[in-house]
Amino acid sequence: MVTSPRSSMGPRLVCSSSLGFVIKAFLLIAFLSSTSGPQSALFAAANPPSNPQSKNYALIAGTVWGPDDREVYGFLVKIRRATDKPKKVRWQVYSDHRGEFAQRVPVGEADYILSADLKGFKTTDGRPLRLVKEVTVHIYHDEREDTGLHLTIDGGASAASGSGATVP
Repeated sequence: MVTSPRSSMGPRLVCSSSLGFVIKAFLLIAFLSSTSGPQSALFAAANPPSNPQSKNYALIAGTVWGPDDREVYGFLVKIRRATDKPKKVRWQVYSDHRGEFAQRVPVGEADYILSADLKGFKTTDGRPLRLVKEVTVHIYHDEREDTGLHLTIDGGASAASGSGATVP
């Protein structure tokens, strides 16, 4: 501390900036140590409490493969339970730029059937695509199951489309 004379009131105390910082740091440490031990404000901010109501899930992940064995983008993947009617679709996801998709499903033992919606998709020379076969995935509990959907060129429609017209 530095004392400086004042005109009529006597000496006054002036704190330098580094001493003020030390005092503030000391007060902050004292405040944090006075809170409930390791559950201090800094500890709580750095480590948020886990949510006891968070739900577990299983994950179905996969890749959509084109006729040339490359990943394809933008295909709609439909997922339904095996016990549901064939037209009932519970989840729909699109394949990303790497041909990958992922969908959370409930925990528990169940079979899921994956298919692809190919309406409006054709190859560059106008031949329609088809799914080789629907894929069945079995989930036991809360695990991740990886799979793939393979597309092929529809062979029967290529002979019939001799006119050269393509309809999306």
